[in-house]
Amino acid sequence: MKRAVYKEEDDMRSEYDFSSMKGAVRGKYYKAYRAGHKAVIHKEDGTVSVQYFKLEEGAVMLEPDVRKYFSNSESVNKALRSLIAIIPLKKRTSAHTK
Repeated sequence: MKRAVYKEEDDMRSEYDFSSMKGAVRGKYYKAYRAGHKAVIHKEDGTVSVQYFKLEEGAVMLEPDVRKYFSNSESVNKALRSLIAIIPLKKRTSAHTK
């Protein structure tokens, strides 16, 4: 799979300035995030709330360049169904049985 090359103007807001962060790596926690993660929220009243997040079965994360063309799940599914329709039947049945 081709590795995505990100440009600062892709999806970063101008108020985010990470130039002073030495050793910062974009996407460092990407795999862990996809596997599941938790958010610890410290509230003003001193209490702490922990929320756990995990992608639902079948969830797919789109790269920013792809996301520009698909605004919702319906548009992604429509495009994929169109692609499936042009795949030869022989390849579709063998891929489905794996």
